[in-house]
Amino acid sequence: MFKTTVENLLNDALEERPDLFLIDFSVQGDNQIKVVIDGDNGVLVEDCIFISRAIEHNLDREEQDFSLDVMSAGAAAPLVKQRQYKKNINRTLEVKTESEKFEGILSNASDNDITLQWKVREPKPVGKGKVTVTKEANIAYIDIVEAKVVIKF
Repeated sequence: MFKTTVENLLNDALEERPDLFLIDFSVQGDNQIKVVIDGDNGVLVEDCIFISRAIEHNLDREEQDFSLDVMSAGAAAPLVKQRQYKKNINRTLEVKTESEKFEGILSNASDNDITLQWKVREPKPVGKGKVTVTKEANIAYIDIVEAKVVIKF
């Protein structure tokens, strides 16, 4: 009952802000509410406050004791929703499948798969020396075991 009420309040808040989307939601024992959100344009502290207030201001602490944590998906957290790939186009991703590991620039994110591109140095087809070649891989979402944005400083 309590979880359903919280979930409905959360969904209403997300409907108000279509740029934000849910990554994870749980209500633990002792009514510990945990919400993890992401946004098409990233997540600001104000976005977390908006979601937090939408839930907290519609619950009665006299009736129910609870704790509430609203946070953004961390920069190093694996991507879990297709929508997260679209917002990370042109960033470097590390993608693991069952059999391979890729690191490259995310150049496309369709409804079914992603396209990664990277450059490698290969021996020239003719003659001595090496040449830089752009490689590309299309990886279906269902084949992705884990994908993370590579943070470079």
